[in-house]
Amino acid sequence: MQTLTQTGQILLVFLLQDQGTISYLLVFVPFVLFLELPLYFMTWLGIFRYITQDTYEIPFISPATPRVTCAITCYAEGKAVQNTVISLLEQTYPGHIEIIAMVDGVQKNQATYQALKDLIPRISSYPRRSFIIIAKIQRGGRVSSLNAGLSRASGEVFLALDGDTSFDNQMVYRSALHFQDDNVVAVTGPMRVRNAKKSLVTRLQSLEYMLSLQVGKLGLTNLNAINNIPGAFGIFRKSFLQKIGGWNTGTAEDLDLTLRIKQYQGRYPHLRFEYEPGAVSHTDAPEKFSDFLRQRLRWDGDLWYTYANKHKHGISAAIMGWGNFLFILWYGILFQIVMPFTIVLYMIYMAITQPLPFFLASMVLVYLFYFCLILIQFVLYLAVLSDRKWEDCHAFLVLPIYPLFLFIARLWSAVALLNQMFNKGHLDSAMAPWWVLKKGKQ
Repeated sequence: MQTLTQTGQILLVFLLQDQGTISYLLVFVPFVLFLELPLYFMTWLGIFRYITQDTYEIPFISPATPRVTCAITCYAEGKAVQNTVISLLEQTYPGHIEIIAMVDGVQKNQATYQALKDLIPRISSYPRRSFIIIAKIQRGGRVSSLNAGLSRASGEVFLALDGDTSFDNQMVYRSALHFQDDNVVAVTGPMRVRNAKKSLVTRLQSLEYMLSLQVGKLGLTNLNAINNIPGAFGIFRKSFLQKIGGWNTGTAEDLDLTLRIKQYQGRYPHLRFEYEPGAVSHTDAPEKFSDFLRQRLRWDGDLWYTYANKHKHGISAAIMGWGNFLFILWYGILFQIVMPFTIVLYMIYMAITQPLPFFLASMVLVYLFYFCLILIQFVLYLAVLSDRKWEDCHAFLVLPIYPLFLFIARLWSAVALLNQMFNKGHLDSAMAPWWVLKKGKQ
């Protein structure tokens, strides 16, 4: 309390000076007013809309159980891939589930290939389940594997899944229900961090997944503005995937595919993405901070490659419609690309031009403001979305340092973007061999 009082006193002194008010306002304008605060309000509006629909609308449940194909991209998972397959075999879905495991570069990936073959004798004990292994001799990358799975798929619903991801047993059932609506072309659901208790870094990422991938996506979906279908857990209408040609070479195929679907929506605005809170997946997050930074170097660098190179001619109102265009411009370009550089430049400007006490006091106030927003978001998540409330309450322990974690992640995002701009960082991606990415010429 004493620290807050001192912070307020320092700020008050500078506000009473000639340029104090301007300096004070500059602390908040780049960080909050134009880009971030509207996103929070938009998300909360979508959540309240979801609550209203969930309370007053009577769901229609059809007895239809379309055939489902689960395509698993496998590369160096070893025996861990068995958990993914078993979690699909044990789904409560009463219809047929076809599981296709694509082993990329099988000659150098024998451990994963053998782990999959060891499961074959068990398949017969699961009714209405089938299992296919596609052994790809030459490694072609994730896009190549997904297209191979799509070419073999017999299901009406196509799930693109990672080999190190497992699922709650009602995931397929809850996802398939959405495809009763002919306008729905893609569905995704919550991704939870399976190894959240391993380290401080995994706990922080677990909280990030709760607030961004669950609260954020549910809120945006209810406003028909979902920003991305994750590559590790995407659920699609197969006929639609085939119509748009499946996956393209390059990198960050999740965002790439999402943008292509949005461009298709420009001509067919009735098509929709959906978010299903009951379709839960579990994945492992990097346990070391250095591994986390390497992961985000690829993820955030891919944003520049996708927006500025691969889709630079496709991001327009004429192609994707005004709604999608404005959202991509705001969230994709301004928030994800411009915001990290704004933060870096503004921090440098404030540190150079303002007295140290005012600079530090202002940063404390910014921290408190973000902490309040995150606290509201987390309480909303626990009240509305969490299906493991007691387990998720443990995230309160890292909530005070989460704003600092986000701040570091945004600073690193600027580094990742620069790495892509000047060093073509996407060519270092583990998503595919370098020669595949280079020959794509995207």
